[in-house]
Amino acid sequence: MLTVALPKGRIADETLAIFEKIFNRSFCFDDRKLILEEGGFRFLLVRNQDVPAYVLHQSADIGVVGLDVLEEKDEDLLRLLDLNIGKCKVCVGIQEGKEIDYTTPELKVATKMVNIAQKYFSKKAVAVDIIKLYGSIELAPLVGLCDVIVDVVETGATMKQNGLKVIETIMESSAYLIANKNSFIEKKEEITTLYYKIGDVIKEK
Repeated sequence: MLTVALPKGRIADETLAIFEKIFNRSFCFDDRKLILEEGGFRFLLVRNQDVPAYVLHQSADIGVVGLDVLEEKDEDLLRLLDLNIGKCKVCVGIQEGKEIDYTTPELKVATKMVNIAQKYFSKKAVAVDIIKLYGSIELAPLVGLCDVIVDVVETGATMKQNGLKVIETIMESSAYLIANKNSFIEKKEEITTLYYKIGDVIKEK
């Protein structure tokens, strides 16, 4: 049996739809249940940010998670396949009417994505003071907590509604199929068979 870690929400739904297409059967979590056993698979429903941890520690053999989370966590995992779902961008945002002042001795950056932000600004040789937040990032520049934010953007509508604008794109992201390295060796046939089947479904889209 292969154990698959899925992030709650749209990516889980879209991944299960791919499995339904491959195996021609229904894959559906019962209300409030976090484990689904169906067709030789055990699916675990976890928080997006936790998918790499479940796969790294082999509580799941494989998982589906956004490239942005993989880059932020930077764990020793196999990236098998871009599923072309859950597309978004990681962007730098600032208040409307303002621009980044790169002459400032230290730029204040509010974000959930500390490592991505740190790497991005260090490549630009800009000193930053990173303020880690867990939600409502858009509020931070409006109350003077930071100069800019680094956040995930799908359409940019949330930023606009809060009087912010996207000024730079750090990276494009979509959901990836990942695997634990030991699981890949121990269950190579199962995982590679699934890999090819998923690949075929993606090509059809």
